[in-house]
Amino acid sequence: MNFSELGLSPKVLEAVTAAGYTTPTAIQAQAIPHALQRKDVMGLAQTGSGKTAAFVLPMLTLLEKGRARARMPRTLILEPTRELAAQVQEAFETLGKLHNLNVALLIGGVAFDPQAAKIDRGADVVIATPGRLLDMFERGRLLLTGIEMLVIDEADRMLDMGFIPDIERICKLLPFTRQTLFFSATMPPEIQRLTTQFLHNPERIEATRPSSTAETIEQKLVSVPHEAKQKREALRALLRTQDNVKNAIVFANRKTTVALLEKSLKAHGFNAGALHGDMDQSARLKTLAAFRANEITYLIASDVAARGLDIPEVSHVFNFDVPTHAEDYVHRIGRTGRAGREGHAFTMLTKEEGKYWKAIETLIKKDVPFFELGEVPADSKSGPEREERPGRGRRERGGRDRSHEKREPRAPRAEAEAPAPAQQPRAAKPQHTPKPEARGPRPERQDRRPSRHHDDDAAPDHSRFHGDNMPAFLMRPVKAG
Repeated sequence: MNFSELGLSPKVLEAVTAAGYTTPTAIQAQAIPHALQRKDVMGLAQTGSGKTAAFVLPMLTLLEKGRARARMPRTLILEPTRELAAQVQEAFETLGKLHNLNVALLIGGVAFDPQAAKIDRGADVVIATPGRLLDMFERGRLLLTGIEMLVIDEADRMLDMGFIPDIERICKLLPFTRQTLFFSATMPPEIQRLTTQFLHNPERIEATRPSSTAETIEQKLVSVPHEAKQKREALRALLRTQDNVKNAIVFANRKTTVALLEKSLKAHGFNAGALHGDMDQSARLKTLAAFRANEITYLIASDVAARGLDIPEVSHVFNFDVPTHAEDYVHRIGRTGRAGREGHAFTMLTKEEGKYWKAIETLIKKDVPFFELGEVPADSKSGPEREERPGRGRRERGGRDRSHEKREPRAPRAEAEAPAPAQQPRAAKPQHTPKPEARGPRPERQDRRPSRHHDDDAAPDHSRFHGDNMPAFLMRPVKAG
């Protein structure tokens, strides 16, 4: 089968040919005809199977009729991350170059006003993350009553990131008669409930078994110690055993681990860069562009890079940490072996992570063999002896980092040179110590308050309160009676 048999318009077919696509993938061949018939589609396929073109191509064909109106976009594509949204925009620029369409990208981390200006001019396609879309709607800069087609991409990632309440709210704001295309690599119960609620008689398409991994990916396990420093040494040794690395992604579970691994690999001569959720959008895009251009060989990343990023020629994936969610493993190793290419995936496994790995093997239904790393080579232990966390170096007074300076041993104290005198038994302390006779009787305080049990009929003694500065009117005699 080729693309000309799917019912796409001549403009779209010309753009597909110019882009170098010849044969549609399984998900594209099954989803595109139903989408062109205005049917709801629920597509299940493993990562790297071409889901993006499965909704971009029919959308381009359907948008050739009609025009956009100010603040009322015609189609809406929801993506879980900024990187995925920007990638879909690139797909429209490549496949829709013969169409005069206005595409608006609504993502966080960038200025609000330029995005609102594109909506004001009228947008045929809006590609958005849920948070920025709702922000735009609540400010009155966007109307959703004109949406003809809704695409929810990477739905299982939406679930992991906590976007399901936002998705439910957005769907309720859209017209009931819209067309919905729903794509996911896995189908947990919460996603199944969402499809039942918002899709109408959808065409269910399973190009491959859900949560399966590509057969072109060679998967291996590497047994490593749990101690952090030894685990980093094992990672460097593993990287050195792979001579055919063109570029690779090293996944870690925590952002702090990502930053520490980047520092460690750079210190040992590896060409590495970092990508995680705390980076601003411009830095993230710059890092991705450098990785795509092969300016960075090893991309150290959190799961922000695990879903949908299309970097076709990633040769290796290294899991420094076993993912705590089994579905994340499918997405991580799906960054390699894309579009039928050969890929390699290595997962570093500690004894404490065994329970997570059992869940992964149950999900993918495959036994992954072990890779014998052997003894860590001596050259991998070169470099700094101590790898501190960023911003946590040892400091002394004055703010200077003196962890590299050799400290002189302190001289022993003078008291330590002489032998300690023998302890004498203490004399018994007398029970009653007589007071010295030189002391006289304790003078009475002049400012002491009068006793609580005083004679009410006696004249008050004001001198004890005022002393020599007593006012004259207080000296007048008080008449009795």
